[in-house]
Amino acid sequence: MGTLVVMAWSAEAPDGDMPYLLAYSLGDGPDGPEATSAAVERMLKDNGLPVGDDLVDGAARPSLPVSLLIDAGRAVVNMPHLDARCTPPAEWLAAVAERGFAYFMFTTRPWPEAEPGKPIDPEALVAFAGAEETLNAAAHLILPARRLHAG
Repeated sequence: MGTLVVMAWSAEAPDGDMPYLLAYSLGDGPDGPEATSAAVERMLKDNGLPVGDDLVDGAARPSLPVSLLIDAGRAVVNMPHLDARCTPPAEWLAAVAERGFAYFMFTTRPWPEAEPGKPIDPEALVAFAGAEETLNAAAHLILPARRLHAG
């Protein structure tokens, strides 16, 4: 699958800020971008995640093999054979705390320009994440946010 990246941001919605998570590949797998895209799609389907416009509500599917954990200001997405972490901005953490979930989109469409550690222009993010090609090539989930409890 090459390099997988998870990024977090929030955006205004009619009922307050919505926390979003976007997972994508850089398309740098050993067999190129098309093979990388196919591998991501296979992984999503193997985990029961439909690619397209169906929205999966993680709260209604407790057996869903994808989870979101908030720990020490970090977001951790767990799936079988995948553990992705990112450090979201404070406004994202506040939106998750208020809503109790994040909207997670895992797209099979590679985004080679959005490398980890490099700043992403907000307009480029909107253009990629909101593109019909990206949306139609993605699994869309509402992921309840769990927190580690000290104890």
